[in-house]
Amino acid sequence: MALSKIDVANMVTGAVPVANGGTALTSGFANGRTNNQMAPLIVNGDMAVAQRNTGTVAQADSSNEGYATVDRFQTQFANSAGGTITTSRDTTAPTGFGQSMKFDVTSADTSVGSTHVVYTSQTVEAQVMRNSGWDYTSSSSYITLSFQIRSSKTGTYCVFLYTNDGSAKMYTAEYTVSSADTWEQKVIAIPGNSNLTFNNDSGNGVQIGWTWACGTDRDGTAETWSDLAFATSNQVNFLDSTSNVAYITGVQLEVGQFTSSTLPAFQHESFGDNLARCQRYYNMLASGAVATTNGGYNERLGVGYFQGSSLFFFIRDLPVALRANPTIETVSGTNYFNVSRDGGEDNCDDIIFYTSSPNIISMRVDGSTATGSQGDPGIISINNTAARVAVTAEL
Repeated sequence: MALSKIDVANMVTGAVPVANGGTALTSGFANGRTNNQMAPLIVNGDMAVAQRNTGTVAQADSSNEGYATVDRFQTQFANSAGGTITTSRDTTAPTGFGQSMKFDVTSADTSVGSTHVVYTSQTVEAQVMRNSGWDYTSSSSYITLSFQIRSSKTGTYCVFLYTNDGSAKMYTAEYTVSSADTWEQKVIAIPGNSNLTFNNDSGNGVQIGWTWACGTDRDGTAETWSDLAFATSNQVNFLDSTSNVAYITGVQLEVGQFTSSTLPAFQHESFGDNLARCQRYYNMLASGAVATTNGGYNERLGVGYFQGSSLFFFIRDLPVALRANPTIETVSGTNYFNVSRDGGEDNCDDIIFYTSSPNIISMRVDGSTATGSQGDPGIISINNTAARVAVTAEL
């Protein structure tokens, strides 16, 4: 067997030797990052995780607004904005990525109202920004937002940063989609500002948004920190035609001022690590849509006991501590759930939230539909493909 070359120069400097003459890291830093082991500031920037729905969801004012498909990215229609965008996780993606978030205009709005705004965003926790290494109160210190976009509609688009600890401030920047239906990487450096505040807590830190349409009362000047500006007057109306389709992926936020040639490489995570970071904000406990049916039953939701003859409790440990005490989200209906016990079983309609912490939750079943003897153990399961139970602590 041939011997590998030894990196003698690095042995002299005290760095770890690298086989085959490679270059070793001497500081633990790489690609311009202050800490190469640090998790990305953006969660799910490669759009790989979609716990809520891996299909398509039509989003419009007062209809499925917010988080609907890809984890950590929400779409909003502010101030009764018109139009419909059907969002989904899609396999259309640039080299190096397996998926993107798709935005398909399925109902047009050709006349945007003065106060209307349509945007997609992710909110980063305040403590994450505060401890990121960015000197955010200095105008000479930067963070850099980068992403890849493909759109059928060319022209000027805008992104914004919105902070609301202390005095709320917004920063707006323009970028151009130059070629239709072509992947383009955008790199935008954003300076700090003396008015910025990030509390050392798990609340809202900075909202990073991609604007699709903006009214004249909600726009402002590019590359400026202001009180309110989701876009500039140059922003295209992406919702003006049902022919418009766009895709975004590869979203990253880096501490420092970078260009397309100096930007650190996208920090790919394993799917498991990515999912765990998403579960800090949203955890799908059980879903009939994705569960494997076995003998008429779907995914198990939990193990519990009858505290009385008609009161079934169960507890669920969470795999990841949530950002805050969660709320429950259920899709329920007639016989959507099933309680199985020694000697029998009952179908039931709904799950009721009882108590919670970021690590564990307890729930119960409506006592009128599940009966047993006090102390009886039991298992509760999903009993309908439309049923689901999740907990959320989203920002």
